[in-house]
Amino acid sequence: MDTKMNIPIKLSNRRLLFIIPLLLVVATTAVYWQIHGFDFVNFDDNEYVFENTHVKNGITAKNIIWAFTAFHSGNWHPLTWLSHMLDCQIFGLWAGGHHLTNLLFHILNTILLFFVFQKMTGKAWQSGFVAALFALHPLHVESVAWISERKDVLSTFFWLLTLMAYIRYVQRPRFSTWAWVFLSFIFGLMSKPMVVTLPFVLLLLDFWPLNRFSLQKNARNDKLSVFHLIAEKVPLFALSAVSCVITINAQRQGAAITSLSVLPFTLRISNALVAYATYIINMLYPFNLTVLYPFHRIIPWWKIAVAVAVLSSISFVSLRSIKNRPYLIVGWLWYIGTLVPVIGLVQIGRQSMADRYTYIPLIGLFVMIAWFIPQLTSQWRHKAAWLSVSGSLIIFMLMVLSWNQIRHWKNSISLFKDALEKTSDNYVAHNNLGEALDNQGQIEDAANHYRQALRINPYYMEAQNNLGQVLFRQGKINDAIIHLRKALKLNPNIPEIHINLGLALCKQGRIDEAIHHFLEAIKLNPNLTGPNLYAANAFYVRGKMDEAIMYYQKALKQTPDSAEVQSDLAAALYQKGYTDQAIAHYLKAIQLNPVLPETFNNLGVAYISKKDINHAIQSFRRALALKPEYPNAKDNLNKALLLKKQSDRANRK
Repeated sequence: MDTKMNIPIKLSNRRLLFIIPLLLVVATTAVYWQIHGFDFVNFDDNEYVFENTHVKNGITAKNIIWAFTAFHSGNWHPLTWLSHMLDCQIFGLWAGGHHLTNLLFHILNTILLFFVFQKMTGKAWQSGFVAALFALHPLHVESVAWISERKDVLSTFFWLLTLMAYIRYVQRPRFSTWAWVFLSFIFGLMSKPMVVTLPFVLLLLDFWPLNRFSLQKNARNDKLSVFHLIAEKVPLFALSAVSCVITINAQRQGAAITSLSVLPFTLRISNALVAYATYIINMLYPFNLTVLYPFHRIIPWWKIAVAVAVLSSISFVSLRSIKNRPYLIVGWLWYIGTLVPVIGLVQIGRQSMADRYTYIPLIGLFVMIAWFIPQLTSQWRHKAAWLSVSGSLIIFMLMVLSWNQIRHWKNSISLFKDALEKTSDNYVAHNNLGEALDNQGQIEDAANHYRQALRINPYYMEAQNNLGQVLFRQGKINDAIIHLRKALKLNPNIPEIHINLGLALCKQGRIDEAIHHFLEAIKLNPNLTGPNLYAANAFYVRGKMDEAIMYYQKALKQTPDSAEVQSDLAAALYQKGYTDQAIAHYLKAIQLNPVLPETFNNLGVAYISKKDINHAIQSFRRALALKPEYPNAKDNLNKALLLKKQSDRANRK
């Protein structure tokens, strides 16, 4: 077991331990409070929350099991799923509540970050400045204002708890304190696998500021060997390895990993170098930030050259200063190392880079700035006043920039309009803006954006499918089928495309082809309600009542409270001659929804076939009460009244 290490934790003014966190909370809340009035966006929020049945239903035993066993959205992060479920249990689908939970975790992360570095270094002002940059930098807006990035703020919360536990372990090296390190790290990995680099960061902190090993020849005897420190963290590295295997498997199952044949490794390396340098530029000059930066297959040589020059220069300076300014190499390697999982060597998604990826990595650069500037100005006159004024101005400017950046996350339309203004050839932004406009009923504008997306990338399956749906609603069935077939060719394993194509074929009377696609959708996802109902309707039209009844019954198992499905099943049963069963299902449909005139009319017809004229008349009259100008019900009522007269005459004779 390690010997107890001394960490500089004494403060010259302990009031700062209260004042600095309080100021951080106030500033962060002031900038981000606007998000409580924001909506969900149509960029993962549907899969993570408002269209996810497991999440919407809240915390249940079934949903907990799902959270720990599912690879939904190409990820395994059960604690993230549970946090979204808890939000739905508390707030329902009020997006503001979900946003405020993200903000709460961001504030907690800010406070934890302050105390982590204050406890390790004893420097309250430098630690406070690092925390302020973390809390208020515009590059971090995406991680907080995007509900689906709960995994970012949640995993960072456990990341920082792990650092706090590690500091405690270094002070008191025993099994109980190490257990907290281990447990917190597990929770972090179960929130977002990007935290796999944490053991590497702990080794950096061992060098500075914990001073557990030294490069100096005359180091103290209580220093530990690098080998010892690495061996100490083997259990953590093992957890990281397991997490990597699980994540790669999840991404492969979700078809999220782009193959080398599509994006060669040389292109990935080039993009990674440019991304590393661009994040630094965006940190220093945080303008033109947006939700999605498209991946360009041709990267100008000069961008790569500049990126290599920037990265090499900072690496050289950091290495040269390793003895006198160890925080430079620690901060730099923190930045480089923690970005490795998301820098694009294993390409996930269609983006070349993303602001959310900087949530943890930028801490390293912030540390470099917070410690280097005071040391650089150590001989200046009025150093304290200069640092106070300049630091305050920087923080104020970041607050203004973040406030403006946050506004773009108000809804999907504002978010993707901003992306299109700041990027070029952004086919994903065109598609998502089209979806947002589509949901608002602006079908023509939506179709134009889908076409723009396909102009940029004709192989974009989502836009082909979306355009096909719009054309279908516009009555342009032939054109709709063309685009839906293209979408299906790009990915034949998406049940929604099969459903859409099946509905379009039904409109053309090509019922057998439609049935094929409905059955394919059921095969791909048996839990979907739609295809069972559509298949049943198609079989009904073809006169195949046995098959229609079977699929209506399957649909009814999925939606037992659907009056429409009850009524449709009743109609099929009646056609098959099962009149008593049909009447029972019609009555159940009426119990579920007593304002369906067609159901009352059909029930009346079933009663007539049973010679129950009085109940038939009541049913037709109920239908006409709901829909006075209902020709079938009028005709049927007249026929029923005539039958009653004939029956009454026969009885009198």
